[in-house]
Amino acid sequence: MPMTTEQNTRCGYVALIGAPNAGKSTLLNALVGSKIAIVTHKVQTTRTRILGVAIDGPNQMIFLDTPGIFQPKKRMERAMVAAAWEGAHDADIIVLLVDASRGIDEDTRRIAGDLKEKKRKVILALNKVDGMKRETLLPLIQEMNEIGEFTDTLLISALRGDGLDELKAKIAEYLPKGIWLYPEDQLTDITERMLAAEITREKFFLRLHDELPYSATIETEQWKNLKDGSVRIEQVIYVERESQKKIVIGKGGAILKEIGKQAREELEEILDRRVHLFLFVKVRKDWTEDRERYRNMGLDWVK
Repeated sequence: MPMTTEQNTRCGYVALIGAPNAGKSTLLNALVGSKIAIVTHKVQTTRTRILGVAIDGPNQMIFLDTPGIFQPKKRMERAMVAAAWEGAHDADIIVLLVDASRGIDEDTRRIAGDLKEKKRKVILALNKVDGMKRETLLPLIQEMNEIGEFTDTLLISALRGDGLDELKAKIAEYLPKGIWLYPEDQLTDITERMLAAEITREKFFLRLHDELPYSATIETEQWKNLKDGSVRIEQVIYVERESQKKIVIGKGGAILKEIGKQAREELEEILDRRVHLFLFVKVRKDWTEDRERYRNMGLDWVK
């Protein structure tokens, strides 16, 4: 139902897209003012679209954090890229985020060219510019505007918060007039169960530095609110092979305990109550070929 009927309000969907590791999830958390998307140093951390809501005066901005866009090879990768483009298609405004410190890679070139062909309204945001010199940034800006077509070009640092007020002001200019679609106090549509699984997956990514995180998925299977105000959460880490299960558990269960401890501490901070977190590791062979897993992650099954 409409949340406001003020005639001067604006509301619209804003897709944050870009190559892997451009800083989209960091930007989403900064714009919303709360952690709703996990952030790691590894590429392709975000697997599906995550919605975040920000209020700026009479404007409600509904941000869509999307998976990084790249040349996919596996089914999971194709599903992630499809989700990113679907988010861009559904949005009123697109923000193309580019890691300026890394320069312009082939994925970014391809994205900018595709958006130009689609004639979409796109704001270019060069991210991670803190510490970069003007003479380095100017050629990047020129090259990007030769590749793509943008309404505006902004310099930001999502991590430090630099330039975000200017970005929100520019987005507000392009928002369609209309009533707010979400309550003022709602930051995301992600459920607590899903957020808990994502937080654990973040700790999993940070602890295991090889390719193993891409062969695993985490699901919150039980959530029980206890009489003392605390919550009991049971999660399962699914891996594809028995050898991976041993790596996740670690010697004497050390790695699994460490992941659980870090996830529990952050969940207690986010949920503002005591958390009893129990992690289990199970083998589900070829789960990346399981339609149900895709549905649980909010991804479409793609060929």
